Amino acid sequence: MKAESAAVAKPALYIVGTPIGNLEDVTLRALRVLKEVDLIACEDTRHTQKLLNHYAIPTRTISYHEHNEATRAAELVKQMQEGASVALVTDAGMPGVSDPGYRLVAEAISHNLRVIPVPGPSAFLSALVASGLAVDGFRFNGFLPSKPSERLQVFARVKISPETEVFYEAPHRLLQAVEDLVESLGESRYIVVAREMTKVHEEFLRGRAKDILDILKSRSTMKGEITLLIAKPDTSESEPPQTAPVSIARRVEDIMVKDNVDQKTALKKVAKERGISKSEAYRELQRTR
Repeated sequence: MKAESAAVAKPALYIVGTPIGNLEDVTLRALRVLKEVDLIACEDTRHTQKLLNHYAIPTRTISYHEHNEATRAAELVKQMQEGASVALVTDAGMPGVSDPGYRLVAEAISHNLRVIPVPGPSAFLSALVASGLAVDGFRFNGFLPSKPSERLQVFARVKISPETEVFYEAPHRLLQAVEDLVESLGESRYIVVAREMTKVHEEFLRGRAKDILDILKSRSTMKGEITLLIAKPDTSESEPPQTAPVSIARRVEDIMVKDNVDQKTALKKVAKERGISKSEAYRELQRTR
């Protein structure tokens, strides 16, 4: 296979993968491109400068992040149209994967500029291959929704997914997310929490959802970058055939009797079970009466 030319292309946009933690996880090609381009567009110039200083790369940098994407993308495209070569990097991993980058790539392509990927590390792929979960079929979903109702809707889909499901999650929301997961998928679903990939405090928590939840509850805090992986259903633990869904009115009545609570409390619980708002559950209750 013919190797790439020793000099970077001009004009061109290079999408460069950078280390997600350990500074040694960078390719020789990435280092060469970062040295030879005219400009490096960074999610955070201060963060990228640490990598550049480590490898004595003097290339000029400019900020490119979610708050200035619209204007900065146009500026960078103009510079490339005038013959410049630009490298796009994020704080960690591949640009565009839950990080800024899509707008600039789309703008460059629409102006017939060359876009060249330079592969590098990815937190979710690193977590996936070391998780012990099936990799013959998987889905990367980005970050879990922050709203509990939306998160429960996602878990409702995941419950019957035939693939390993992979999410990013903020550390301060992880406990609540796993609590919702246990409620939606059951205590025995196998999950993996991968934390701080390639960094000093790298950690994997592997086990049944309830066991992982107990571990998280025992900790005062959870810090770092988190990847949550959910195994596909265990077919050896077959569930009873699904019947027609119980109406909201019937479910509310069942909970009122079983838990000895009033209708308002029961309706709130049903709304959470089904991943819908309380107002939506109330409207459905009125329709089915």
